[in-house]
Amino acid sequence: MSLPDFLFDRVTADVRQHMEGVRALAEQLMRQRLAPDGEACVASVSEAASAVTRLLDTAADLRGVARGELTLQLEPVRLYNLMDEIQNLWQARAAATGVTLLVSYDGDPEAAALADRRRLLQIFDGFIGEAVAGQGRGAVEAGLHVYCETAGVRLEGRVRGPRDTAWDAEDPETRVRIIEERLGLEIALGAMLANSVLGKMGGVLRKESSAGASETVSFEIVLAHVPDEVSAPTDAPGRAAHILVVDDNATNRMVAQSLVEMFDCTSETAEDGEEAVETARSGRFDLILMDIRMPRMDGIAATRAIRALSGPAGAVPIIALTANADPEDAAGYMAAGMNGVVEKPMKPEQLLAALQDALNSQGDAAAA
Repeated sequence: MSLPDFLFDRVTADVRQHMEGVRALAEQLMRQRLAPDGEACVASVSEAASAVTRLLDTAADLRGVARGELTLQLEPVRLYNLMDEIQNLWQARAAATGVTLLVSYDGDPEAAALADRRRLLQIFDGFIGEAVAGQGRGAVEAGLHVYCETAGVRLEGRVRGPRDTAWDAEDPETRVRIIEERLGLEIALGAMLANSVLGKMGGVLRKESSAGASETVSFEIVLAHVPDEVSAPTDAPGRAAHILVVDDNATNRMVAQSLVEMFDCTSETAEDGEEAVETARSGRFDLILMDIRMPRMDGIAATRAIRALSGPAGAVPIIALTANADPEDAAGYMAAGMNGVVEKPMKPEQLLAALQDALNSQGDAAAA
C-alpha cells in the first residue's frame, strides 16, 4: 500500500525540519573551540544534513513535475549575484572531490531580470553536479553570458566537464539508474530536475563535444525585463528589529533565532502561547514569530489574546510559523490577526521577505 499524499508531505516536511535543526546545532558547535578532529566531524554532520535536505527538495520538485505542478515564483534577480551564489554553493563541495570549479560571468554587472532564482540555481546545480561528480580531479567550468535586448534578457549558460553518452538514454528510468550507479542518487535526480526546469522556463539545451572526454552543456533562456517600478534586490538585510520567537520545540526556536541573527536582529523566546502573551504585554517587540501548534495555548488563540492588548503591544506584527501553510490555513491565520505566514522548514529568503513586508507595513501604518 502506497503512502497517502498528505501523509507523505507531512513526513517529508518533518524530516526537513529535523535536518534544519541538525544544521543549526552544527553551526552553534562550529562557533565553539573544537579540536581539528571535532571540527571535521561537525562539518561532516552539517553536510550530511544539507545533503538529506537537498535530496528531499529535489524529489519533491520532481514529484511536482510528474503532476504538472512545477511553479515559477518570479522576482527581480541580479544575475551577477546569481553566479556568486553558485560559486559559494559549489566551491567547497567541488574542492572536497579534488575538482577546481571555475565560475565566470560576462555581461552588465547590474543586469537584472524577472526570474525564479531558485529554479535558475537548480539548472546550474544539475549540470555542475554531473560534471563535478564525473571529473574526479581537474577543473569544471561554469559560466553565464547575459545579453540585455529589447525583447528581454537573454541568458546563455554553460557547464564544461566530463559526461558519458550512456547518461543520455531516452528512457528516464534508465537514465536515472545509470547516473545513480556511477555518480549517486542526488546527482541523478538533480540532473533530471535541471532538464525539467529548463523546459518549464522555455529554455533550449545544447551539447557540444570538447577535446578529450569533456563536453560542454549549454542552455539559453529569455527572461522578462524588470519593470521600472520594481527595483532589483540588494544585499541589505532590512531594518534591525527585536523579535519574539514562540515555539514549543527547542530546536525550532534555535533555528529561528539563528536565522534572525543572520538579519542583524535581536530576539527573545517563549515556549507556548500563554508565555507569549505575557511576554508580549511589555510592548518591547517589533515583531513576533508565532508557531501554530503548541500546548496550553496555540498560536491562533495567542494571537487573538495579543490583539486584545491595548497600545503598541496589541498592534505588533505577528507571522505564523507552520508546516500547514496552504491557502485555506493561511486565510485562517490572517483572520485571527496575523500579518503573514512562513512555511516550515524555514528558508532564509522567505523569512526575510516576510519580516520586511510586515515591518514595512507597520512603518507605513505608524506614519499614517
